[in-house]
Amino acid sequence: MRNRATARISAAMFTALALSLGQIGDRAVLAVLAKSLALTLGIFILLGAGVWWGADTLLASWTHGGALASAASLVITVVALWLLFRAVAIAVVGLFADTIVAAVERKHYPEALASARDVPLARSLRMGLGSAGRFVAVNLLLAPLYLLLLATGIGTAALFLAVNAWLLGRDLGDMVSARHLTPQAMRDWRRTTSARRFLLGLATTALFLIPFANILAPVLGAAMATHFYHRSRR
Repeated sequence: MRNRATARISAAMFTALALSLGQIGDRAVLAVLAKSLALTLGIFILLGAGVWWGADTLLASWTHGGALASAASLVITVVALWLLFRAVAIAVVGLFADTIVAAVERKHYPEALASARDVPLARSLRMGLGSAGRFVAVNLLLAPLYLLLLATGIGTAALFLAVNAWLLGRDLGDMVSARHLTPQAMRDWRRTTSARRFLLGLATTALFLIPFANILAPVLGAAMATHFYHRSRR
């Protein structure tokens, strides 16, 4: 029975991905993609400048400057931005998630769209900042364990993938359920859909690891979450 349930959830995941890819050309979705990419790029320019300046200043004080400090600062900046891309991208797309969810509901779930509530910008902002904060806090907390698991060869990558699939599944699910459920009902829904949301988070996390696909990952994740939510409610 467990295998059949897993197979159903996996099939639903692939169906959600296929439907989401099929809608990526919608005008509303493309508009969100353009706005979210522009805002993410702006944030990354500021973050990159701040991280580079901080790392360069710190390393220069230890090494008395030089090419080595500059090179090390550049490497630290690139790694930091790569690690933070998921957090920033999901926080940004969360500001426009209502548009993506509404577009998917309009095409596939019109009865749900009729009863949906728009999520206020302030709440979207809180949810986005909460998502980014959880990502940074949990991964910093687990950093010593990540380092210990480096000796296993695959343990660090497996733990990182699992933890962030769990975090991302929650964040994406909340983007959709906030339009239809009260806060208490959202908590109850999370408890009853943990496996489904984990697979959603796993699929979207995998997209973040693929070059070029990671650009579409936040938008595709929000669209997939809409399909997952409504299919889980049926």
